Amino acid sequence: MDRHDRLGEFRGMAFGFWFLRPITGGVEWSVAPEDVRPATPEQRLHAETARANARSRGELL
Repeated sequence: MDRHDRLGEFRGMAFGFWFLRPITGGVEWSVAPEDVRPATPEQRLHAETARANARSRGELL
């Protein structure tokens, strides 16, 4: 199985899979729930900063 170290927001579930979206927007991907773990505090801070920067550049609404 191809695994990635990606951080995403939970968007929903269907057919036993979770759907996540990149923090700064983009295409959702599906993942088995057992392959997901909570983000560390450092990852959350990095993601929140990336989202704020993208928003300040007009990339997010």
